Amino acid sequence: MDTITSLRAKEILTSCNGSTIAVVGDIMLDKYFWGSVTRISPEAPVPVIDLEHESLHLGGAANVAGNLKALGIKPLLCGIVGSDTSGHSLLEILKENGSSANGIVCLETRPTTVKTRIIGNNQQIVRLDREVRTDITNQEADIILQTLKKADHLSGIILEDYNKGVMTEYMIHNICSFALEHKIPVFVDPKFKHFFSYQYVALFKPNKKEAQEALGFALTSNEDIIKAGKELLLKLHCQNVLLTLGEKGMMLFEHNGAISSVPTRARKVADVSGAGDTAIATLAAAVAGGATMQEAAIMSNFAAGYVCELPGIVSIQPDQLIEAIQLDEE
Repeated sequence: MDTITSLRAKEILTSCNGSTIAVVGDIMLDKYFWGSVTRISPEAPVPVIDLEHESLHLGGAANVAGNLKALGIKPLLCGIVGSDTSGHSLLEILKENGSSANGIVCLETRPTTVKTRIIGNNQQIVRLDREVRTDITNQEADIILQTLKKADHLSGIILEDYNKGVMTEYMIHNICSFALEHKIPVFVDPKFKHFFSYQYVALFKPNKKEAQEALGFALTSNEDIIKAGKELLLKLHCQNVLLTLGEKGMMLFEHNGAISSVPTRARKVADVSGAGDTAIATLAAAVAGGATMQEAAIMSNFAAGYVCELPGIVSIQPDQLIEAIQLDEE
């Protein structure tokens, strides 16, 4: 099965509505400067952007929480922001969309992670990053862990690791142990630094580049990809591995030995920013709604494909996801 009916997708989205899913990881603020390009600068061979407007958006783990909120889930966002203007802006955005900031710790000792993108003619020209990547302390991690452990009726936990310092070995071990003890499914979006630390999770979702770096061999053929998926299942003792393969879609490896190819759904890619966040949020929401892992992977692929067709960071809405699936049925 490489598709799903819109009727089944509606059933899953209705069932997951109102569930609570925690998102733990690196919180970011995404800043956009939008404009048009009509000339090249005489000072250097670079485009001149006529600035038209600017916007602020939830980024990183916060964008995952925003996607969950859009899908009808109650997100519990846990992470770190700085006690600075960007941090206050991020908290204000959360407040405006009705999301709780109870799991967010404000620190004087580090700035809020900010990614600034300059867009000309709906194409990204350049990105500027402001961040500190040092690990948070165990004491700071404990504040987040206590919030997580006090939460009622968690339907899942998403771990968003961007190597910005929140997902330490201490944090990962404690969350995975807690989730295993309480039978809460954990969904992981990893980076290279702690790649093999995420043990016994429900789903591990690396991209092709991350898997290649971690395993030490190139994924150039279908045989390579299958070998990588099987190795990751064994090394991580996880229930499922979802390898994202860019324009080639995804490949799902289940603990029972089943392997499924999920072809890409984007018709015209405008901006891949945030597509991975949308994918894992949709996948976790679908599982909370009773979807099989294969159904959840297919829905997440449709969601990621939809947001890739739009410039900037956008959250997937249920009706947009259903519309994307219906178009595939025609």
